[in-house]
Amino acid sequence: MIELRSTLAGRITLAVLATLILLFLAMPIIVIVVTSFGKDAFGNFPPSSWTLGWYKQLFADGSKWPAALSLSALVASLTTVFSLVLGMTAATALVRSELPLRSAVYGLVLAPLVIPQVVIALGLFLLFEPAAMLGSPIAIALGHTVLAAPIGVMILMATLKGIDERLEDAAASMGAGRLTVWRRVTLPLAAPGLVAAGIFSFITSFDEFFISQFLSSVDTVTLPVKVFNVLQYNVDPSVTAVSAILIAVAVVALALVAVVRKLGGSGKQDGLLLTEPTVGLTAGSETSS
Repeated sequence: MIELRSTLAGRITLAVLATLILLFLAMPIIVIVVTSFGKDAFGNFPPSSWTLGWYKQLFADGSKWPAALSLSALVASLTTVFSLVLGMTAATALVRSELPLRSAVYGLVLAPLVIPQVVIALGLFLLFEPAAMLGSPIAIALGHTVLAAPIGVMILMATLKGIDERLEDAAASMGAGRLTVWRRVTLPLAAPGLVAAGIFSFITSFDEFFISQFLSSVDTVTLPVKVFNVLQYNVDPSVTAVSAILIAVAVVALALVAVVRKLGGSGKQDGLLLTEPTVGLTAGSETSS
């Protein structure tokens, strides 16, 4: 690999190979997006003609796609809130406190990521079914939180480890309580991590199928479950339009993560600390003196 990079021909070869690999990986996505604009009723590729009819059909009168889309957005929003609360709490406990058996607790928190989703979905079904909560957006969001929260914990733990604890100690030494330190020092510095964790939690919930399939009902069907039902019992070209929308949501979310990472650099974090928190703490110290 080093020898290839040392010559012009080697660099060109690496660039061509990397481009071919990326095109191969992106080809299914490209096919779906292109087919969604085709006029063929069976989704031929390449399309013989072009149209926006499948996108219009999604939001036509009597279509059930908007209900599934709005339910998925609602569930994903609730999941994001639940995941951020649990993720920030767990990450703070694992990073900032002397928690006994920390490695075991961390492994338990990440366990849902390695357990098959069908097993988790079945367990959640057995949990919520006696409580008559099947089909409830709250139940579906809680189920999605089982998968989304561990991702948030990993992101927020990395964020908290990158925050200098001396900043928190300095605020505490000036008389700020734990809640004040967290609200005016830790939280502003962890804001980029919170945004990234929230975006990934939203994506995880929005695309989740197995848990939604087990916990949904006839009247509450999320978008992935709706797509599965349509493909199982019917051939509907509008599914390609739905898939293109899902791809667009994922791309926009990843772009937001990249923007947040760029804006959440060390300079921005220093600016967060040097504005309102420092002024407030200084005023508090002057008052006490």
